[in-house]
Parts: sequence; structure tokens; C-alpha cells
Amino acid sequence: MTEEELKSLDKEVKKLKRIATEWAGQMHDLVEERLPAGYKEIPGIAQSTYDACQAWAEANAKLVAAQKEIQS
Repeated sequence: MTEEELKSLDKEVKKLKRIATEWAGQMHDLVEERLPAGYKEIPGIAQSTYDACQAWAEANAKLVAAQKEIQS
């Protein structure tokens, strides 16, 4: 992996972390502000949060592996 590709992957990981954090914030807002009346929102927000965290985890694993490869 080139230095440019590594930088691009690092940028993508940061973007995906921000997105996951935003979804987590929406989940927090739901709990703090709209429950119990907003209980029907739980599945959608939870799935979106899970998907965003999973996307981050996959990209982060690729980044960590690429960084280890470069260090070797």
C-alpha cells in the first residue's frame, strides 16, 4: 500500500468514526428526550448505529493491518 493510499484510508476511518458517533448521538438523544413515547424509533436508529460502527470497525481493521505491514 502506498503512502497516499494509507492517508486515504486513514481519512476514511476518521469519516466513518464521525458518522458512527453521530448515530450514537441520535440514539442518546432518543433515550434522553423522546422515550418512552418514541420507542418505535429504537430499531431504525439502533440498526443505523450498528451499521455505522461495523463500517468503521472494518475500515479501521484494514488501516491497522496496512500500518503493521508498512512497519514490517
